[in-house]
Amino acid sequence: MGRQLALEAIELDPQYAMAYRVLATTYLMDVLFGMSKSPKQSYATRIKLLQKVIELDDSYAEAYGALGFTYSMIGKHDKAVELAEQGVSLNPNSANTHLMLAHTFRFSGRPEEAIPEYKKAIRLNPIPPALYFFGLGMSFSLVGQYGEAIKWCEKAVRQEPDNLFAHLALTAAYSMSGREKDARAEATEVLRLNPKYSLDKAEKRSKIKYKDKWFEALRKAGLK
Repeated sequence: MGRQLALEAIELDPQYAMAYRVLATTYLMDVLFGMSKSPKQSYATRIKLLQKVIELDDSYAEAYGALGFTYSMIGKHDKAVELAEQGVSLNPNSANTHLMLAHTFRFSGRPEEAIPEYKKAIRLNPIPPALYFFGLGMSFSLVGQYGEAIKWCEKAVRQEPDNLFAHLALTAAYSMSGREKDARAEATEVLRLNPKYSLDKAEKRSKIKYKDKWFEALRKAGLK
């Protein structure tokens, strides 16, 4: 439905930048929720759509952030950070641009730089979705601050108890901190939400710099 509405908006006004950004988001959702037959093609289509947004409006800060995040998903981390930083420079008061920069730092193996960006995003959006919280929690996990990691990931799960990625983040945080029983209990929540979740498939697709540590923690918790 979202894709159809975005396409209708573009048909009505081919110069409407936001409609292309919304359309680009549908391709990311396809990948994240396992609905894409070809993640590679979905990412390529999303990149073209976001480039179109910037072509129509080169001051659209959130489009640079979204494009940067997409490049981080395909492993082009230097380009990802550069674009996300450009988004922040265009609109430093946007929670979304700081969030996207935080993601690109984390994905590129720079969690210590991601943490202050997540905190800025939360200050700018005091009632954010769980994504903000578990992103921060994951970053704390990667720098070994497990108490902080668990605090933020638990907050994400309380806010969105059916968010698969929040439960994955909390599973990893528990596992990395040595709370094996809690990690295994949390892993059952992951499988409750997605009984077909495959750690092996996720690992093969992943381009994050810290993938070894992340997947080792999830595997230790009993996911396969």
